[in-house]
Amino acid sequence: MAHQIKTTPPKVNAPRKAAAKMALVKPGETRDKGAATPRSLGTPERDTDQDFNVYNVMDKAANAALARVTMGIAPSALAAAWADWLTHLATAPGKQLELIEKAGKKASRQMQYAGRCLSGADVQPCIESLPQDHRFRDPSWQKWPYNMMYQSFLLQQQWWHNAMTDVPGMTKQHENVMAFLARQVLDMMSPSNLPLTNPEVLQATLAQGGMNLVHGAQNFGEDIKRYVTKEKSPEAEAFQLGRDLATSPGQVVYRNRLIELIQYAPTTDQVHPEPILIVPAWIMKYYILDLSPENSMVKFLTGQGFSVFMISWLNPEAEDRDLSMEDYRAMGIMEALDAVQAITGSDHVHGLGYCLGGTLLAIAAAAMARDGDTRFDTLTFLAAQTDFTEAGELTLFINDSQVNFLEDMMWDQGYLSTEQMGGAFRLLRSADLIWSRNVHDYLMGERMKMFDLLAWNADGTRLPYTMHAQYLRQLFLNNDLAEGRYEVAGKPIAISDIRAPIFAVGTEDDHVAPWKSVYKFHRFADTDVTFVLTNGGHNAGIVTEPGHRGRHFRMATTAFDAPFRDADEWQEAVAPQDGSWWTAHAQWLKERSGPLGDLPAMGRAEAGYAPLCAAPGTYVLRA
Repeated sequence: MAHQIKTTPPKVNAPRKAAAKMALVKPGETRDKGAATPRSLGTPERDTDQDFNVYNVMDKAANAALARVTMGIAPSALAAAWADWLTHLATAPGKQLELIEKAGKKASRQMQYAGRCLSGADVQPCIESLPQDHRFRDPSWQKWPYNMMYQSFLLQQQWWHNAMTDVPGMTKQHENVMAFLARQVLDMMSPSNLPLTNPEVLQATLAQGGMNLVHGAQNFGEDIKRYVTKEKSPEAEAFQLGRDLATSPGQVVYRNRLIELIQYAPTTDQVHPEPILIVPAWIMKYYILDLSPENSMVKFLTGQGFSVFMISWLNPEAEDRDLSMEDYRAMGIMEALDAVQAITGSDHVHGLGYCLGGTLLAIAAAAMARDGDTRFDTLTFLAAQTDFTEAGELTLFINDSQVNFLEDMMWDQGYLSTEQMGGAFRLLRSADLIWSRNVHDYLMGERMKMFDLLAWNADGTRLPYTMHAQYLRQLFLNNDLAEGRYEVAGKPIAISDIRAPIFAVGTEDDHVAPWKSVYKFHRFADTDVTFVLTNGGHNAGIVTEPGHRGRHFRMATTAFDAPFRDADEWQEAVAPQDGSWWTAHAQWLKERSGPLGDLPAMGRAEAGYAPLCAAPGTYVLRA
């Protein structure tokens, strides 16, 4: 697909432009050998001339082939965790006796429960499902013999968790991996997965004369076909970009090799002089913040009197393998910021970053602060992290062995594919995202009703080899950003250099960016931090429009010179309030914006930013 490429008008920040120039090297080209290449540029640290050694290539090719079978999970990492668990358990007689005792107590509890059930009394279960486990909520599971089946399963699940955790001498990371593996095996063996041991499936089969199984077989065949052909489901196809999703009117006003910049049409007669630049994650398509008209953050912000711009990232192919973190910063945020400033004429911009986009925004803002660039008036971070020591369940897949394995897989492909990335996320919630869905679609013979967030979630993206390898090693594995080693243009940056006030949002049930990890902005930023903790998960907690039922949030501002409070203390001290945090955020922005004034033009042709096409643009349509 051919795209019109525009260059940015000259700006005065020479060091930044020099770094951006370095970042614009195309795949297959060679950088100037005389130029110093910062650690955050170019190929992953481990990629040296030895990559072209025949033996090294053989190793990479072997790992890449194996990765296709293992869904990108390194067998060596799993073997190391298993060996760590087994050797330490074998030399822990106290732990062994404890497990024997627990097994006896659980067997006794189940026998007592069986006796009470045989007496005909209305008895309470001897063990309850975890709050997030909905597999056994139907009343039919309380009838014999299904009650005994699921109670036995839950007791085994609990015992295996005991067996995998608190083993003396075992590393925490290996402990988490083994608990995760045990959960995967047990989820596979759940009585809810089989038609003969699932009373809900049996009832449906009797009521429908077996047609549920016929429909389930049809659903299974359709899914296999779509997996092979990469076709979208008819339910997902019903949600079309520009018609059902990403419907906010606007224009693409800038395009380079990596981004399209969308300027949204104003919906008020006047706007604040400071525009908002939204930096979404590139791990999925940008329109999570512009879903349906009723839950679009873009529509909400334009309705509050703001000029809104959004970056739409390219969905990379194999030829984009050399795009780096520095390319994403320079060609993404910095060139978009130049365009926003040129179009609106404002020297001050509100930056807003979501997930990985928020991490990149923090990197860009810290580099700008270091170099005296003060264009960001405020910074908003939505479920974004700058410290990755407590980065949620994704850290199960992040250690030297695993990252090496992923790098070899991406080296072969040029990117991390949608399927490989999505597989890891599904494994983290296998009970809900794999097995419960299999029961619903293939045994009950029903299709899950599609809605906008599910349609967006099915519209995945790829991640280029170099960028993702750098992201995993420098941020996740080495935690360079939090520990002051991350470099931009050859010099380290520090989040503490940021002086713009920060609005940070964490969500209670986030397994991608746990809220206590997001809360660490209080530790690193030397500025006022307004922190919001809202209910919901990584996506649903952010897409929380006013009027959304069942939403609440906590919010408090900590001054830059106030004493530090840890996350638990903060949560206990700040009372929840009903409603959407969007309204509070809009008010926070207004208090830090100038008075309403004239509307900016859509694009600015004389400055090189003429509108190119209507939103949602072309990059988002690239499958």
